[in-house]
Amino acid sequence: MDSVRSDPATSRGQWPGGPAVALKILVAGGFGAGKTTLVGAVSEIRPLRTEEQISELSRPIDDTSGVEAKRTTTVAMDFGRIDLREGLALYLFGTPGQDRFWFVWDELAQGALGAVVLADTRRLADCFPSVDFFEQRGIPFLVAVNCFEGTEVFAPEDVRSALDLDPGVPVLLCDARSREDGKNLLIALVEHAADRRAGAVVPSA
Repeated sequence: MDSVRSDPATSRGQWPGGPAVALKILVAGGFGAGKTTLVGAVSEIRPLRTEEQISELSRPIDDTSGVEAKRTTTVAMDFGRIDLREGLALYLFGTPGQDRFWFVWDELAQGALGAVVLADTRRLADCFPSVDFFEQRGIPFLVAVNCFEGTEVFAPEDVRSALDLDPGVPVLLCDARSREDGKNLLIALVEHAADRRAGAVVPSA
């Protein structure tokens, strides 16, 4: 079973060397999937959050089925930073999950290396807008299945089939609260983006 825990992917190829670089990563997914939690878990700086309380007026608009205990929601973005290794920093931008905030996505996607799409198997259909967004724009992404306590754990290939993902899109299991899991997700994404970039290079005649 492909899993962050069983395959940290820390020893495989690194992003090409040279001068210090900062890469932009998006953290996307449905409402309540764990985006703010993941950014906060891995960030080495105090994360910037734009959370607001969920009002009773918004509950008929925002589908909270399956995440009834959620009390806040991101209305603009989350922001954090982590140094994966010397000379390689990742800037993390967590996107808002509700469709009424999707106008923010195009701005956040400008210049992004890739994206982590968090999936909650209790509300798997919430992933489709994020998956479609990145597929249409050719932005490399992976799907990270957030294994909430008390929920059934599905094999990555079952999730891949349910989301109708291309075989090359990584699907990993994670706990969004775990710094180690979050860091390994980011490593896997950088490697995936590097592989995509290398495959796009056309050899000279």
